[in-house]
Amino acid sequence: MKPEEIKKLRESFGMTQEDFAHELGVTFATVNRWENRKAVPSRLALKMLDQLSVKPRGQVATR
Repeated sequence: MKPEEIKKLRESFGMTQEDFAHELGVTFATVNRWENRKAVPSRLALKMLDQLSVKPRGQVATR
């Protein structure tokens, strides 16, 4: 998943990087690095991102 796709997915849920990180079980810094091309998601994180990309928007917890 490309950095811009990660950001678009996060924004489609109306989440901050911090909220999105919490949902994925990673740190804010991790999400920030993914979106800014400083790191790539692990295979497990990619699987979680893929699952979120097909989940109806109302099923993701928001604060």
